[in-house]
Amino acid sequence: MPADAELSSLLDRRQAINEGRPVAPSAVAAPRVSVFTEFHELSRREIREYEATFRRYDEGKDGYLCIGELKRMMEKLGAPQTHLGLKAMIKEVDEDGDDKISFREFLLIYRKARAGELTEDSGLSQLAALTEINVEEVGVEGAKNFFEAKIEELRKTSKFEDEIRQEQEQRKREEEEKAQRRAMFKQRAAIFQSGSMQQT
Repeated sequence: MPADAELSSLLDRRQAINEGRPVAPSAVAAPRVSVFTEFHELSRREIREYEATFRRYDEGKDGYLCIGELKRMMEKLGAPQTHLGLKAMIKEVDEDGDDKISFREFLLIYRKARAGELTEDSGLSQLAALTEINVEEVGVEGAKNFFEAKIEELRKTSKFEDEIRQEQEQRKREEEEKAQRRAMFKQRAAIFQSGSMQQT
């Protein structure tokens, strides 16, 4: 395929993805470009930090985050998502249509976040906010504390965490009521038995 036609095909595909139109997996292999070259808005140190984060959650060590790995990542970051929310997160950056996130697609999250292209309160904007770090500002040693502070800040406003906490409190109340009913039943049974024994 001539270079002009290939570029045109790639641009058409990217536009279709951005507009949310269905796209068949690409038959055209994207040219291999270094992520350091492609993501020039990120420093080398930031890319290395993001790569470390990506590898930490790439449990299968296959170079991709599948929906299960993304689910566990969001749970560990304190921003759990529904199954549909996870699928929407993947779809937003899944350029090759394989239903998983490669490291390059992972970096797209931060590009979109910096460009203001992520929907506020979406799963990807939460992910970007929880894991985005400027290593030049905080240094590598401060990165861990920086992540923990961001996680704590976002936990306070996480609607999912509030829902989970409410469900846990509801379960606890139900368990307490069940225990009270059991105790009352045992008391009545004991009274009934002692009354039966006195009659005999």
